[in-house]
Amino acid sequence: MTKRVIPSPSGPEAVALRRRARRLLARFHLPDDALPGSLALSRRRCGKPSCHCAGGEGHALWTLTFMAGGKKRVETFPRIGSMRFVPAWKPADTSRKRLPNCCGSTPSFWCSLGSSASVHPAVPFHHRPKNRGAMSQQQLARPEPEIPPARPALAAGPPRFLLLEREVEIEYRPQMLAALQSKVDALAVTTRGTLPVCPQCGRTMRCQDTREVSWLARCGCLHAPVSRYRCPPCRYECRPLLDLLGVEPGRISGALARLLAVLATVAPYPLPARLAELLLGVTVSPMGIWRVTQRLGESAAHYSEELSRYHADSRSVGASTQAAPAAIVLGVDGCSLGMQVRSKRRHRKAGQTLPALPPVQDGHFREVKTGVLLLPDERVETSPGRRSVVRRFLVTCLGDADAIFACLYAQLRELGWVGAHTVVVIVGDGAEWIWNRASLFMHRCEILDFWHAVEHAWGFAQLRYGEGSVQADRWVHAIAEDLRAGKVQEVIAQLKRVRPKTPELRESLQALIRYYSENAGRMRYDEYLRLGYGIGSGAVESAHKQVVHARFRQAGMRWSEAGARRLLALRLLLLNEDWALLDRLRMVSLA
Repeated sequence: MTKRVIPSPSGPEAVALRRRARRLLARFHLPDDALPGSLALSRRRCGKPSCHCAGGEGHALWTLTFMAGGKKRVETFPRIGSMRFVPAWKPADTSRKRLPNCCGSTPSFWCSLGSSASVHPAVPFHHRPKNRGAMSQQQLARPEPEIPPARPALAAGPPRFLLLEREVEIEYRPQMLAALQSKVDALAVTTRGTLPVCPQCGRTMRCQDTREVSWLARCGCLHAPVSRYRCPPCRYECRPLLDLLGVEPGRISGALARLLAVLATVAPYPLPARLAELLLGVTVSPMGIWRVTQRLGESAAHYSEELSRYHADSRSVGASTQAAPAAIVLGVDGCSLGMQVRSKRRHRKAGQTLPALPPVQDGHFREVKTGVLLLPDERVETSPGRRSVVRRFLVTCLGDADAIFACLYAQLRELGWVGAHTVVVIVGDGAEWIWNRASLFMHRCEILDFWHAVEHAWGFAQLRYGEGSVQADRWVHAIAEDLRAGKVQEVIAQLKRVRPKTPELRESLQALIRYYSENAGRMRYDEYLRLGYGIGSGAVESAHKQVVHARFRQAGMRWSEAGARRLLALRLLLLNEDWALLDRLRMVSLA
């Protein structure tokens, strides 16, 4: 095959253009290590529907093409420098004002772009100073405007209504405290003449002593005389007034304790301490908020555990199942949580800082298992190909697989969702502990997460074709389309016809075939989509981020088992919109 030679243009116009190009290039002083390059302006759209480029001109993008080491390189200006790197040539005198128009007739220009040279925008090469630092200062220097900039102005003071609100709050807070104190005193008078009965032996208890106690509420500090009763044979003691009020001496109690626990459930303890002062007008330390959270969290965790034990008994009574749905979706998964490795609490010595915590090793992680319950009919399509859940219920525990399934079953019994003919759709990532406990439900449908199935195919494709190759992308895309259409047996037959060339590739292929063969009964994705069950575990992955990651896996966080268990229980109440249940739980006294 002969090589075709394209003849150069001839004629008077071509000769004049070549002379013009030589004259223009003669104006530039070319260094010895100069590289040929071309500068081009293109426009592209970012793809956002709300951007001005959707219906008009695209965003400007300058690209520089040059040869380096025998290879062509293309660099965009945001990668080369900052936004100041705009190839707007602005010569100093009028003799070079025609330079941009003249350069438009030349196919390319010459620029210096070596490994140690830097690109200076808007400055020709024969005007570049030798001192590059001075050049940078010259570029950064801008002419000062004739009128100095005005400082942003603030209002003379807060709005008048804001001041009125604060005045009313300051004026009526003492009156609210006095009104609440009077109601507490009236309740104390009614309980003073009644002798309690011992719950163990049934005898009337004797008054041991009466002391003045106080506690902190949202309005302020309250106090009351509290009598202590004792049963001598049983040695049982109680304080009926405090039990009736649901408060503890010297502790934060009432609505203030619940509000502080809400803040601690959302953010780390120092931030709720600042928010309490801004939102509630109460000054409390982070340690005080921690104590409140631990006491309320223990109550919530204890109630959840007792509820699971109750529904584990076949004689338990759950909610009515007359309106039980035909199918429910249950997703469950686990994620790791860093635990504390110290044997005892650190103490700060005089004039010294706290010693550093030891590193978290592999053996000091616990798995937090999270489950999500939802109805297939309550999925709505928010955008093409994207669905959102209207209502869901979250369940989590810091325990083993049996504990999370016991919590899931108890939650289903409380909701009344498990009827005689209800199908429980279990979506999992292929972990054996999920499928081994799916037999808890008589009518069930097990689904292997579609994206985990495709992820296994990606591992083999990258090993076979190379990471990031186009062939791997096309091969996995074809496998995903077949799996989505329910052709799992055809995919397995196709994989068996592959002839790997290396032992490593052969082992990866056999693992993929074995994985698909073992889960073939859970990969009928076309049928699952037709029934509206869904084929992905996105709901439980999102639950992990909201329950665990957002609060428990921030930078440097490590948890004790009791602290994580208590805060998980409170966070579930908040995310399940069941925080009012905490008002009916008594605060637990902790040592």
